[in-house]
Formats: sequence, C-alpha cells, structure tokens
Amino acid sequence: MTSPVSHPESDFLQAVVFDLDDTLYPEREFTRSGFRAVSEAFADVLGNAPAACARMNALFDSPHRSRVFNELLRERGVTDPARLVPAMIECYRSHVPSIALYPDADHALTRLKERFSLGLVSDGPRSAQRGKIAALGLQDRLDAIILTGELGDGFGKPHPRAFEEIARRLGVEPHRCAYVADNPAKDFVAPNRLGWRSIRVRRSDGVYANAAAPPDGEPSVTIVTLDDLDPLLRRTT
Repeated sequence: MTSPVSHPESDFLQAVVFDLDDTLYPEREFTRSGFRAVSEAFADVLGNAPAACARMNALFDSPHRSRVFNELLRERGVTDPARLVPAMIECYRSHVPSIALYPDADHALTRLKERFSLGLVSDGPRSAQRGKIAALGLQDRLDAIILTGELGDGFGKPHPRAFEEIARRLGVEPHRCAYVADNPAKDFVAPNRLGWRSIRVRRSDGVYANAAAPPDGEPSVTIVTLDDLDPLLRRTT
C-alpha cells in the first residue's frame, strides 16, 4: 500500500463512493455468465452451448475481444452475422448474471456503512449495470447509485457530472468524499479535480492492474485489497 496523504481534521470524510466492475466484484464473472446466456439462447445457430460458451471465452482472451460474437458467427458459417449480433449483445447485457461480490468488498461495505454514507458511480450500458447491481444486492447496501449511462451521452468518466450528482444526492460536500476504483486511466481525473480523495484498488487479477494514470489522474493512495480500506480511512479521517 502506498503512503496515504494526510488531511486536516476539518476535512473528515462523510461518504465513500465505489466503482463497480473489478472493484466490488470480478468483471470476468459477468463475462462468463453473459457468454453462457448467449450460448444457450442462440444454440440453434451456435450449436452445442457449452462448446460455444468455451469458444467465446477463448475469443475474449484473443485479439478478437471486441468482436467475439462476429467472429464466432463467422466460424459457425453464418453468412450475415450483422443480422444476429445486435440480439446477441442485448442478450449478453440484459441477462440475469451469476456474479458475487469479492469477499473483501462484502466486508468493506458492512464495516464502512457504520461510519459513512456509501454510493456508487459506474460506467457501462444501463441494462448490464442495473442487472449487476440487482444480482449483487447493492441497492439495499448503498445510499445512492449513479450510472453514467443514465445521464445521457458524453457523461462517462472522466466527466465530472456523475460525481457532482452523487455528492448532491448524498448531501455531502465534495472534499468530504472518497472514490474507490480500479482504473487509473479514467477513474480519478474528475474526483481529483473536485477535491475528492481518490483510492485505487489494484487487484492482481484486474483488467487494469497495469494501467497508467494521466498526470491529473493519479490516485491519492493505492491499496491491493478492500480489507485495507477501513484501517486506511481510520488513520486519515
């Protein structure tokens, strides 16, 4: 864990806001769950569902990551993949996912709820993110949730609007908020500019474990597990 930045007593925290994917749960779980749903829903085209699901997971780990469905349909001899891809994407995004919180995230939410207002700011398609939130039971554990996809086009991170809005909903001044997230390329630019504290959780299996931050996006502190979050905040608040 990097050394935390100390703050004056008058700047004590009142709210902790989290990112979702690879911060509170492993995003790869959603990917596997989504591919399984697609393989079952389109078995008449894709053939054996377990085999199709395994192939999609392999394609996801290849240079074809952004075109998994197109490539799979091509391999299956579908001459007009564009006809099916939108429906496959919708199935992937809107399926009921089989996912679970990281154990350290579950523990952190329980412990921090005793002392802070808790929120969430997340990018991503609305249907997918809402499905994840429901599957994880987060609506019952957080005081406010902002999905940038529900704010309109152009408001994804690093745009500050979601952070301004969640501070307003929580009734907390910006300098009394902290944001906990995993992707330094975009997650901390807006919080830093707004005077928030920014905390990176750098999970060894995270997609962005080796991502670099822009000059204005460096986190205040980096941790490797959310088990470090409660003791960190006790020392710096």
